[in-house]
Amino acid sequence: MGDCLFCKIAASQIPAKVVYSDEELVAFDDISPQAPMHVLIIPVEHVSGVGSLSSAHDALVGRAMRLAARLAAERGFGESGYRIVINSGPDAGQSVQHLHVHVMAGRAFEWPAG
Repeated sequence: MGDCLFCKIAASQIPAKVVYSDEELVAFDDISPQAPMHVLIIPVEHVSGVGSLSSAHDALVGRAMRLAARLAAERGFGESGYRIVINSGPDAGQSVQHLHVHVMAGRAFEWPAG
């Protein structure tokens, strides 16, 4: 997408602290972290949100979840716990219309969220 911030990060047109990258997924540290670990995982392909996923994305979503667990474990939070969040739509707090998975850890989280 032409002016999509996350598409530009995936294409290395905008700098980000990338912690993982392959042909389908890019993970980078959030610029406004809400926890000591706050990583965003995005698909390279522009998918505007959860509602735009199709069955063709099933493997991609599974890979993103496994990557989230791996990144949390690599940073020492595999046992203590981490939170995975996907916001969908403006009322849920989705500010960039490109599917992204928040992986947060390093502090206690409350429930209910939000």
